[in-house]
Amino acid sequence: MSVATGLNLSYQNRRVRILPAMLAGATVTLLSMGVRQLGGLQSLELGSFDSLVRLQPDSGPDPRLLVVGISEADIQALGRFPISDGAIAQTLAKLQKYQPKVIGLDLYRDLPQAPGHEELLAALKAPNVVAIYKLNDSESPGVPAPPGIPPARLGFNDFVLDPDGVVRRNLLSVSQAQKNTAFSFSVQVALLYLKDRVQPENSPVHPHQINWGKAEFLPLTANSGGYANLDAKGYQILLKYRSGKEVARQVSIRQVLKGEIDPSWVKDKIVLIGTTAPSSRDVFLTPYSPVKKQSPKMPGVLLHAQMLSQILSAVLDGRSLFWVWPEWAEILWNGAWAMVGGVLAWRIHHPARAGLAGGAGLIGLLGISYGIFTGGGWVPLVSPTLGLVVTGVGVSAYRKLYDAFHDSLTGLPNRDLFVDCLGRAIANTRGRRSYLFAVLFLDLDRFKVINDSLGHLVGDELLMAVVLRLRAIIGPGDTVARVGGDDFAILVRNIDVDSAVDLAARIHQALIVPFELKGQEVFVTASIGIALGGEPGATVREQPEHLLRDAHTAMYRAKALGTGRYQVFNASMHALAVERLQLETDLRMALKRQEFLLHYQPFVSLASGRIIGFEALVRWQHPLRGLIPPMKFIPVAEETGAIVPLGEWVLEEACRQLGLWEGMFDFDQPLIMSVNLSGKQFAQPDLVDRIQVILETTGLSPESLKLEITESVVMDDVESAIAVLKQMKGLNVKLGIDDFGTGYSSLSYLSRFPTDTLKVDKSFVGRMELESEGENVAIVRTIVALAHALGMDVIAEGVETAAQLAKLRSIGCEYGQGYFFAKPLPSEAATALMASRPQW
Repeated sequence: MSVATGLNLSYQNRRVRILPAMLAGATVTLLSMGVRQLGGLQSLELGSFDSLVRLQPDSGPDPRLLVVGISEADIQALGRFPISDGAIAQTLAKLQKYQPKVIGLDLYRDLPQAPGHEELLAALKAPNVVAIYKLNDSESPGVPAPPGIPPARLGFNDFVLDPDGVVRRNLLSVSQAQKNTAFSFSVQVALLYLKDRVQPENSPVHPHQINWGKAEFLPLTANSGGYANLDAKGYQILLKYRSGKEVARQVSIRQVLKGEIDPSWVKDKIVLIGTTAPSSRDVFLTPYSPVKKQSPKMPGVLLHAQMLSQILSAVLDGRSLFWVWPEWAEILWNGAWAMVGGVLAWRIHHPARAGLAGGAGLIGLLGISYGIFTGGGWVPLVSPTLGLVVTGVGVSAYRKLYDAFHDSLTGLPNRDLFVDCLGRAIANTRGRRSYLFAVLFLDLDRFKVINDSLGHLVGDELLMAVVLRLRAIIGPGDTVARVGGDDFAILVRNIDVDSAVDLAARIHQALIVPFELKGQEVFVTASIGIALGGEPGATVREQPEHLLRDAHTAMYRAKALGTGRYQVFNASMHALAVERLQLETDLRMALKRQEFLLHYQPFVSLASGRIIGFEALVRWQHPLRGLIPPMKFIPVAEETGAIVPLGEWVLEEACRQLGLWEGMFDFDQPLIMSVNLSGKQFAQPDLVDRIQVILETTGLSPESLKLEITESVVMDDVESAIAVLKQMKGLNVKLGIDDFGTGYSSLSYLSRFPTDTLKVDKSFVGRMELESEGENVAIVRTIVALAHALGMDVIAEGVETAAQLAKLRSIGCEYGQGYFFAKPLPSEAATALMASRPQW
């Protein structure tokens, strides 16, 4: 499998793992749309609309408009409210002298307000004057128009209040039963102003849309923008406010009556006359109200100025009107942001980074919404914000739960989730006679070598490639989990032992094909342990942790037999595992309890037949099990690391014992004490310092100590081994290579090792007497010749007969060791042996 394929698997894993985020986004979107349909978000959406309105740049006063306001001071000066028809008639007469294009009287005049009623009716008949009236509706009775004015110069009051009392909409027209279409006050004023320029017409494409000059007036529907089930009667559009401060130049009615205005303010302009005094109650809430503390409400005449300015700016200047998306587009808009929140929460694990990403997402949402609003569009803001936040928080919580039960690299279930699946499989066997399942525990052989040589990234690619092959083999209803660094567990349902063994064989067969990693073919094998569940009569072991443990135990048994094997668990394996665990536990306490002792086996000069030294061999005197042989506990000590303190104790005890013997006997030449160093000891960075401290503590001469290392230890890292050997040689101790001939040392390196002795393995010595001059004699002869050529002496171990001894003497071997001379002896027996001064 290539790295590209591995990357493809990684992409597939990410895509599969991101699916919950997308599903969560879709779910939250549907829920939010449901809440929106019920009106649960309307007040928030309308509040966001107001906020965006306030953020818009102020366009300043519209130069086409003039507002003649009736203020509180005007009411006090004129002495009454409503002011008299005569005062209004005089105001109209004054304004007509300055030649306005249109005058809009934003005052109800359905009842005479003496004096001057006749004068007012005459003034209202002017062709450039538009009067206002109020339509009948279910909430309040209408206000009729002044008599004698033609319909073309009459407009109804077009304020539409939202549920919160804020004016956000402009009602352009309504269709009356058995009557012609009625137009609003703002539309009638605009029609009169634009009558010689452009007239509105129905859209040829959209029958419910009015085209007027450069503008397309799109009517609101029941669910437009942030509304839910809007009362969209008539032809409504959203009101696009021009300014929150001053929509048009304003003068008071007294200024007009006194002639204190500039005629250019009126000529060819639209003049609106209306009340601006708060006491008139002709004031309304607007999106600007929250920031206006003293006068939060806007007078009706100024609202009509806003509406007129919007119409004129759209028709003449091409200024954009508000548009809204259809409902399907809003669903996509909300869903997209909900999924953004879900994906960000899923992909970013670090809480601070996730928070920053979520904040950036919110800023992006606000920025895009503001940009759309500035361009004339109103899209929902609250529902996508809720979708982004709720989905993000929900997915983040789900992610934490997911991470607690899944492997971060492969996306597979982890040990906890696998044990849970295993528990459900066990529960399914209850009451069923023939339902078996199997747990396969798989460990990759030599994975550490691949990780160390090619790097962890390549190791990760290899793991994902292995997962891909495992998934291709197991059934869709089975479960594969990553339960360790390179350990996988597989739960296969409804299977017997033969099928489980066949599955293990197929896994081995799938792994035979090499993996291509970094342009290099890598071969991988696996050790597999199999444990069956659901067997009749199973009781205690039918627990998920126990079954996983049994499969793990069988895997270790398979690995002990060699790579690329499988083993089916049986009860004896568990007994051995329990015994091994107990051995490990006892081993850790043995040093503290001083349960170890040394036996000493002499090695003899073959020339004189005299003892010239001893090899220290450790033994374990267990208080319950008796004497435990080294072959049983030394491998355990190596694996657990207990060999390091144990080896240090052996070295110190052996040196101390030789010091005692030197004080007891007068030797012709100093005795040699030989001590074996394990691989873990040899790898200790302070090994040389520890040896020196022991020599100083015991007072033993360095020349009397020989340290033996096996070939495999020094060949793992030759250059480092040579450096350490030279440091030890600097202490003047003797060095030897143990079991020579059974390893894989190179002769070119052997010449560089500063060693004094080669020890011939007993497997060669034991077969020497079976042949006169055969292969084994030739091997020993060659080793002896090689050692002498390199300036080393030779010790032959395993000497058990006189014939072997004679053969070794004949080929020039210096020293021998074995049962022919003596078995390993306790210190007292070794002392007695030396006292008898034997000679062979």
